[in-house]
Amino acid sequence: MTTQNNTRSGATVFLAGENLTGKEGYLVKLTHDTGVPEVKLPAAITDTALYLLVDGAADTKTVAVKPLNPEKQVRIKLKGTCNPGDTLVLAAIAGSDAGMVRTLPTAAGTYRGLAFAEELGADGQLVLCRPSALGNFVVT
Repeated sequence: MTTQNNTRSGATVFLAGENLTGKEGYLVKLTHDTGVPEVKLPAAITDTALYLLVDGAADTKTVAVKPLNPEKQVRIKLKGTCNPGDTLVLAAIAGSDAGMVRTLPTAAGTYRGLAFAEELGADGQLVLCRPSALGNFVVT
């Protein structure tokens, strides 16, 4: 007997819980609207934003996302700069920065490590990185 029927790998389609037009390469979190799955940009740096938006769309329209997987490189929108090997975390949630990543800051706080940069990155670039479930980093 199989226990893994009706499952998918790779990109998945969900409803947009807000306008995600032009946000390809940003991270989104899975949430719901009265039980119906949808994705939204993170609202806090502690959100579990573990999906990469592949095809954005307007609120309530379908979007394609893929889960972060350490077996495959991805390109995520970068806030600031990075070097190969830098730990990437969610960027501070401020306006259009929601869903972007940045290097692990030195400012005190708790940050969720999401990926390692695999190339030199410039602000606004879709930086090549390797997803990794690094957990939380506490900076004091």
